Amino acid sequence: MDKEYLLKKWLNNDLSKTESKAFNELEDSKLYKEIILEAQRFNGNTNAKVDSFEALENKLNSKKNTSTNWIKIVSSLAAILVIGFALFTLINKNNIVSFKTDLAQSKTITLPDNSIVKLNELSVIEYNNSSWDENRSIELKGEAFFDVEKGKRFDVNTDFGKISVLGTEFNVLSRDSTFKVACFEGLVNVIYNNKITNLPAGTEFILSSGKVLKSNIPIVEPYWLKNMSVFKDASFKDVIEELEKQYEIKVLYPSQLNLNFTGAFEHNNLENALKSITKPLNLTYNLQNTNEVIILRNEQK
Repeated sequence: MDKEYLLKKWLNNDLSKTESKAFNELEDSKLYKEIILEAQRFNGNTNAKVDSFEALENKLNSKKNTSTNWIKIVSSLAAILVIGFALFTLINKNNIVSFKTDLAQSKTITLPDNSIVKLNELSVIEYNNSSWDENRSIELKGEAFFDVEKGKRFDVNTDFGKISVLGTEFNVLSRDSTFKVACFEGLVNVIYNNKITNLPAGTEFILSSGKVLKSNIPIVEPYWLKNMSVFKDASFKDVIEELEKQYEIKVLYPSQLNLNFTGAFEHNNLENALKSITKPLNLTYNLQNTNEVIILRNEQK
């Protein structure tokens, strides 16, 4: 059988019994297998024992005794190693599964172990499907709620730090300069700056101005899962930015308006959301069109 054909099918783990026998009988089959093992070791997926210098030297010396030029052999091996590693990397990349959400969009994802991820808007998760059984690890940018099945350690990696659990419910927000982790069931370990913070159910980890804060949370799940945005002593600017994002509108308000807001607004009714924000602050609003709102002080109306 054609050597290149067998090699491609072997790399795709798609050899029949007959083809597998033919591949194993190839003169270079052992070398190909060693290349992939070395690529795996280099990529950090498996542990492998590297030959000692003496062992490698003996192999080269044995090659020198053949009629083939040993420099040509080493060059060929180096070329094959580069190709083999590139193929291995490509195969691994092909096993990377990615999900993302757009503005005002959420998504529910079922992982290979039946763990559930609820991805909030403007967020991305990635994981390696081929190594999931051995390494339950996810990369997160944005916000997500996790309902993790019990089993091996489950890691969520963010730009700020890592969250590790065995089986629990928790929420992670890692966006811009914000890093928050809330535990709703079980126990969560948050690793930030090489320090571990243990979060039992009903507690939250908050990174604020480089300082770690830990507080209690009275809710049983994140507010965004209930289609609500909740604020505690938040600047009016931050509240309006969230409103604009949720409803894809433009909000105009006096630049000198320096107010803080504690409360919430819902995501599926703009009129109700505007009332929730303006009434407690003695403000009013005018809907100019479908995508523009003007907010004024009551006395300016």
